[in-house]
Amino acid sequence: MATWTWRTSPGSVWSSSRRTQTNQWYVRLTVRRRGSGRGPNTCLRSISQGITLKMNDSNRCIVARIMHGGMIHRQGTLHVGDEIREINGIGLANQTVEQLQQMLVGSSAFLISIYVRAQFEYDPSKDELIPCKEAGIRFLVGDIIQIISKDDHNWWQGRLENTKMGTIMWFYKAVFARWVGSTHSALLPSPPVFDQLDLVTYEEVVKLPAFRRKTLVLLGAHGVGRRHIKNTLITKHPDRFAYPIPHTTRPPKKDEENGKNYYFVSHDQMMQDISNNEYLEYGSHEDAMYGTRLETIRKIHQQGLVAIVDVEPQALKVLRTGEFAPYVVFIAAPTITPGIAEDESLQRLQKESEILQKTYGHYFDMTLINNEIEETIVLLEESMDLVSSCSQWVPVSWVY
Repeated sequence: MATWTWRTSPGSVWSSSRRTQTNQWYVRLTVRRRGSGRGPNTCLRSISQGITLKMNDSNRCIVARIMHGGMIHRQGTLHVGDEIREINGIGLANQTVEQLQQMLVGSSAFLISIYVRAQFEYDPSKDELIPCKEAGIRFLVGDIIQIISKDDHNWWQGRLENTKMGTIMWFYKAVFARWVGSTHSALLPSPPVFDQLDLVTYEEVVKLPAFRRKTLVLLGAHGVGRRHIKNTLITKHPDRFAYPIPHTTRPPKKDEENGKNYYFVSHDQMMQDISNNEYLEYGSHEDAMYGTRLETIRKIHQQGLVAIVDVEPQALKVLRTGEFAPYVVFIAAPTITPGIAEDESLQRLQKESEILQKTYGHYFDMTLINNEIEETIVLLEESMDLVSSCSQWVPVSWVY
């Protein structure tokens, strides 16, 4: 669910250039995305900004219609089928038609609290298109921006979350695709990555109370030490972490037990499961196939443990969901000390690490430079403890 704030003020008009300061109050809505809108209409309530609500046969308040061109249609926040769960903290379940009308009395206009996580860096002082550089927001990858207004076609108003100034400033929404398209394209590897996903330059997020992440995802260049980190964590904390046992089509060796180090399956069975999208990753080695089945990760979660996976970045499009609730840690290559004879393999590791970080850095919850393995383990343990005890910004798709 997500929360929006409506400002209602009888007789006042919401403008993209100014706000009416008199006779204001706020209506805070808690919304479930695309709830069931089935059932007969027991009430139709039209709001002046172009939305019609209905109470269905389950006595739930549903968005029945949004008028094209109206304020709510231009904001793009509510959708037909969304369920309004609360108004100002008052639940709408089993409310009467008269009570609903009383809550929504007066002309309504949006003042929406939408938060997004920036997935790229932006400096207005270097943007040739912005008409007033001093009014622009400068942000980094991972910064949380509260969008105050999207009324203007080209410019949005927003402010950085958790900043001392809290000043509302402007940023040009069209700059996103232009900036990322011209900068990140040179860093993408030749194979298509996230090929079925749209290019997203910011991500809508919601703040949740402290909760434990279900999956620890270790990303990094090949040879950076992810496997060592994974094995160390599982050895130290077997009551906390576990690794999903892979499946393979190779025949078991002598004394190998099914389900201990590998699950042994036939080639036909594995191919069928792959076609059914039941594998997170898979590949072949010496005429045998190996892969990580999603069900093995789910079983670890059912045991109350955190699943540790060291995967390729492409796997994030499966894992970054509320079901797997991942904490994504990037293990960066050790720092190369100037003046010391540089090993070619270390140079390759450093270069690959830099490309991964620049390409996928907006998905990382934490970055650790693996200079000393013992220190890396301690920092990772502390980070997992901290994220389980603090409120967290997560993608809205994790919630509804």
